[in-house]
Amino acid sequence: MISFKQTVLFILLCTFVGIGESVAAQDLYPSDKETAPDMEDFFSVKETFRYEVKYGFLKLGWVNVELLSDTLYQDQQRKHILTEIESNSKIPFMGKELDRLNSIFHVNEDGWPVENKYWKDNIDENEMNEIQYWFDRDLGKVYYKEEDGSRDTLDLEDPATSGHLIFYVSRMHAGTEEGFALPVYVSKKKGYIFGRNSTKLEERNYEAFDEPVQSYMLEGKTENIEGPFGFSGDFRAWFMNDDLRIPLEARVKVLWGNVKVRLIEYTREDL
Repeated sequence: MISFKQTVLFILLCTFVGIGESVAAQDLYPSDKETAPDMEDFFSVKETFRYEVKYGFLKLGWVNVELLSDTLYQDQQRKHILTEIESNSKIPFMGKELDRLNSIFHVNEDGWPVENKYWKDNIDENEMNEIQYWFDRDLGKVYYKEEDGSRDTLDLEDPATSGHLIFYVSRMHAGTEEGFALPVYVSKKKGYIFGRNSTKLEERNYEAFDEPVQSYMLEGKTENIEGPFGFSGDFRAWFMNDDLRIPLEARVKVLWGNVKVRLIEYTREDL
């Protein structure tokens, strides 16, 4: 049986890691910008996302993402993004799993989100701070503590992240001809996520919206990041042609098929 936790954590790392009524997206969120959004655009709204994770006909679970209220970290105001991963306990041998991934971050001089601290709380096993990564830009170092208790230090390369902030980096480039390379620190080492974007529009249907939406596709690959189940390092993701490039779907090819993460609920409120 596929490990839900291992699969979803990896998909979130590679792609883009609230309940509301379905809406007609094109009417509510028109794309009146000629360029992709920047970080200030994301901070001007309150968004919540709910995704369904499927492997073939199996519904593995759900993923919720939201930007929380600003927080203080080392006496400086920072942003806080939370991703909650919940397994489908109705699947035999799956069991109940609930993880919360947290990232404290800020925007650097180049307009990129960069991580200050990442940690994972394993709620179902009552293991808080099970994984932690700290990013020290004064010393150019990344410090980590992994699930097995091991600790070590790596050299920092900006714009550094533990994968969580790909949720914003990918949206900043969706619908453009710009690619990106993102240094990622995970599983005790540094790897990279590469993204190649397209300006071509594609119509797709999602449960979160009443009508078909126009979307842009991203093709990506990883380097020095090991995935489970025969993952090749290649993936695809789709983003809506709206003002904020809402992440719609991600597909990761594994040895015996594809794992899909699809948006099923989305809410948005102007701040």
